[in-house]
Amino acid sequence: MHTISTAVPDTQMLQPGAAKLFADQPAMTRLGSRLVRSAFAGSGVATRRTVLPELGAAASLDRTDAHVDVASGPFVDPDSGHLLSPGTQVRNRLYTEHAQRLFVRAARTAIAQAAPTVAPEDVTHVITVSCTGFFAPGPDVRVVKDLGLPADVSRMHLGFMGCNAAFPALRAAYTACRADPQAVVLVVCVELCTLHLHVRNDPDTIMGNALFGDGAAATVITARETIGSSAEPALELLDFETTLAPVGEEELAWSVGDQGFELILGTYVPRIIDDHVTDALTPLLTRAQLNPADIPLWAVHPGGRGILDKVQSRLALSEEQMEPSRGVLADAGNMSSVTILFVLDRIRRSKTTGLLGAMAFGPGLSIESALLRAVGAETTAQ
Repeated sequence: MHTISTAVPDTQMLQPGAAKLFADQPAMTRLGSRLVRSAFAGSGVATRRTVLPELGAAASLDRTDAHVDVASGPFVDPDSGHLLSPGTQVRNRLYTEHAQRLFVRAARTAIAQAAPTVAPEDVTHVITVSCTGFFAPGPDVRVVKDLGLPADVSRMHLGFMGCNAAFPALRAAYTACRADPQAVVLVVCVELCTLHLHVRNDPDTIMGNALFGDGAAATVITARETIGSSAEPALELLDFETTLAPVGEEELAWSVGDQGFELILGTYVPRIIDDHVTDALTPLLTRAQLNPADIPLWAVHPGGRGILDKVQSRLALSEEQMEPSRGVLADAGNMSSVTILFVLDRIRRSKTTGLLGAMAFGPGLSIESALLRAVGAETTAQ
């Protein structure tokens, strides 16, 4: 991984204002409002980004002032400031509009950062990832056309796989580079999670509203021997593993509803991960003849504060090892498949080198993991 570029929408949403916004909605019961305040305060999230300007404006206003104007949009009633629930068609139209721009923006930046080793005409594979919307021709086509990539570039889109979908994308890139040492693979992930907010009293919805944000990330992966002029370390892909936990299929799920996508994020997910993360990592670590203690760097998908706490405890990781994951959670929330690339980029930009373990969790309950090596800019790497 020669470069990782990240991008977020312009609109920021601070957690205290968002908590007040959701807790004050007329549809919330007294218990629901208490759950909102507790979930938002304990989420580990300080700020997130959204493609919805009206949501950011509503979360930043003092709604005790009746004279304050609220930004209009399909998600907020401009008169009352109350949140609305547009249909899936409206949400997906907004996804198509905003996601296309973010896919191209992140991809263009990643290729620019890979220069002079990689130019647009060198790209042989494009892999796009998203689970928060659909359109066709898809984001893979948009990236190829807007960046002027070769018309015969190999294209793949991974859709609706959830928070750990970046791992199969990276694994496909790794396989392509092993098959052809001259291959150049562009992986781009975009998720617009805030398009699927709902005002409900159930704990799953409340936790989703407390955690999820919008973002994009892209990376250029190649086995070419020179990695350009970048002063940043690169990340060498070494091995991958995937497994399904024997329980928990119903605890983490994602489906299409009439008012957007419906998330199930059960309260037992951290406990299930705690019970099965060690077994999920065993094949990967056994092949490398390693124990968790042998790996100095860790990138854990920040699916939530409870998940990070369980992984840290189970693998006996230090606060320093967890800082990249907790830092991304605080700064950007859970951006689904995008998030692990933000964590990897945070590690890469720290200029720390050494073995790196990475993992993420998704519907199923599936656990994806990888072993990487952070290497200096002068070192050959994928």
